[in-house]
Amino acid sequence: MMKRNNEKNEIGSIGIGAMIVFIALILVAAVASAVIIQTGEKLQQNAQQTGQDTERELGGKITINSVLISSVTTVRLTFESAPGSGVLGTENIAWQVSCSNANSGGYNFVANVFGDDNILDASVIGDTYLASDPDTDGQTPGNSVATIDPGVSYVLDMTIDPGPDTVGQDCGFDDLTVNDQITLWIHVEGGGSTYETLYISSTSPGTALI
Repeated sequence: MMKRNNEKNEIGSIGIGAMIVFIALILVAAVASAVIIQTGEKLQQNAQQTGQDTERELGGKITINSVLISSVTTVRLTFESAPGSGVLGTENIAWQVSCSNANSGGYNFVANVFGDDNILDASVIGDTYLASDPDTDGQTPGNSVATIDPGVSYVLDMTIDPGPDTVGQDCGFDDLTVNDQITLWIHVEGGGSTYETLYISSTSPGTALI
């Protein structure tokens, strides 16, 4: 009788051990599942954020078509919105140029916006116009635009030398010479930035800088 009872106790002990192992496996599987789910959610959030950042970057950007010297103090920028961009407000687009001008204290920086959001003024310098019909008559109201539409070419006359010879804000062609460079940045609020280096091969009006 004692032998038979011992055999039953041993079988019961083996069952308890198997149950413990089974519960341990369930716990390990639960922890692993939680880690995998958490990692998957984090990757999804990162991918979604990256997609939104990329969409925002490409959905608001300027493509430079040409930059020509207009005068000693101005250059004419011809541009359009980058593919995939929506309608952009000129007051939300800013340009900046920098140069090394030894006659004006070394590093010089000039910046402004693409428009003052006033299509009734007669200003030519500092406003954006259709490339097919730039305002040159100076009459009121002018034909400046407040928005940049996709697939349309525009022009902007940028004053790079507000002058007269303002120290730190002078990238005019009365000081810069052949082989000098001007760095141009265009920033769209909530969108992307465009960078271009303008190489001066001549300071004569009509000279292309890119």
